[in-house]
Amino acid sequence: MMEIKYKQEENLDWQEFRATLIASTLGERRPIDDLDRIKLMVENANLIVTARHEGKLVGVARSVTDWVFCTYLSDLFVDKNYQKQGIGKELIRQTKLLSREAKLILLSAPAAVDYYPRIGMTHHPKAFMLDDADALL
Repeated sequence: MMEIKYKQEENLDWQEFRATLIASTLGERRPIDDLDRIKLMVENANLIVTARHEGKLVGVARSVTDWVFCTYLSDLFVDKNYQKQGIGKELIRQTKLLSREAKLILLSAPAAVDYYPRIGMTHHPKAFMLDDADALL
């Protein structure tokens, strides 16, 4: 069993973030070619938990939180070569431990929708999204 080290990182390199995002399945649904946007995604998150194997970034939980009411876990990904080892679950656990009072919220990637209930998370059927302000009636 390989040793994975988990850590809150305040200054994660956006290029390392991007490379690991590409190495995961989540890269297909993120703006990996918009480098400015990727950089701002990392810089503007206020809670980033990483998983590293021998110094190599292999997983990330990127969140925005107020620390007391809600933590939105906006990106959770693990390098394909490191998946199915409990790394994603531990990234979620570490994120929750760092924002204990806050409810942890995430939107599932289509391929992961069955994963979250298996690890003990509760499905919430009343979530809504808005991509375009002009879509409001």
